[in-house]
Amino acid sequence: MTTILDSALTMPRTCVAADQVIALDSVGSTNTYAAELVRKGALFGSTSRDGPDGCDGRDWTGREIVAICADEQTAGRGRLDHQWTSAVGESFIVSLVVSVPTAIVRDTSVNGWLQMIAGLVTLDALNGMIEEYGAAPNQPDCSLELKWPNDVFCHGLKLGGLLSELVIPPSSGTGTDADDDVVIVFGVGLNLALGACRLPTPQSTSLQLHVSGLPSFGEMRDAVAERQVEGFRERLVKFIADPKGQAESLREEVKAVCWARGRQVEAHFTDGTTLTGEAIGLNEDASLILRTQDGTDHTVR
Repeated sequence: MTTILDSALTMPRTCVAADQVIALDSVGSTNTYAAELVRKGALFGSTSRDGPDGCDGRDWTGREIVAICADEQTAGRGRLDHQWTSAVGESFIVSLVVSVPTAIVRDTSVNGWLQMIAGLVTLDALNGMIEEYGAAPNQPDCSLELKWPNDVFCHGLKLGGLLSELVIPPSSGTGTDADDDVVIVFGVGLNLALGACRLPTPQSTSLQLHVSGLPSFGEMRDAVAERQVEGFRERLVKFIADPKGQAESLREEVKAVCWARGRQVEAHFTDGTTLTGEAIGLNEDASLILRTQDGTDHTVR
């Protein structure tokens, strides 16, 4: 059963950073839960930032951000309808809900960078938490990277994933008016404290296996979520103000942390087909350039 917990106790730092925090003991999917609240008109648009969970709000001049976290997720979802497994007290399960102008979401020349922003925000949050608590990687090659388009990698293994979903709020009608805002739910799942014997697949890993001196799981979750909220707010304000200009700087940032670049990778498409080739770079619209063995360059979005 889903229960709204006192998030001021479970996520105190995130409560200060976000406009609203909803902490759940168990839920099917935080992304599904968030989308349902948006469609019902239960998120955004309120002049009060005091939610029913006891989290005191603040007045912001930037984009409004809601964080929904859960101790347990019983029907977690990944990209292409893959299942996302998690463990209580070991897995970071948070959906961040933001509003974005419809004009940017509809602009295919820049909208791909929204997913890249989510990845960069997550890397920044993890690295910031590690630095704050004086933790350190066990090996030099344990730096965090992004596997385009939505995975967080550590030591060549999957540490977590991000799932972004577009939701049309009631006030936006069909979401076709360029002056309206639409809502994006960024679901983030991270293995923070799983033991090696509890990893879901041989290709996955957990932060505690690569970094020594980490705090308790609860402290990690709160510190990472707080930094994600702050990072999204800062980056989205800049991106919305100048999407074309920001796209170029984002491209350079992603290049520096792109695990796939220079490697042979396999792209999986929604129609079930795949394409294998070397990831040689990113285009201006955040799409991946994949070069197959015959020397042909393909654009993967």
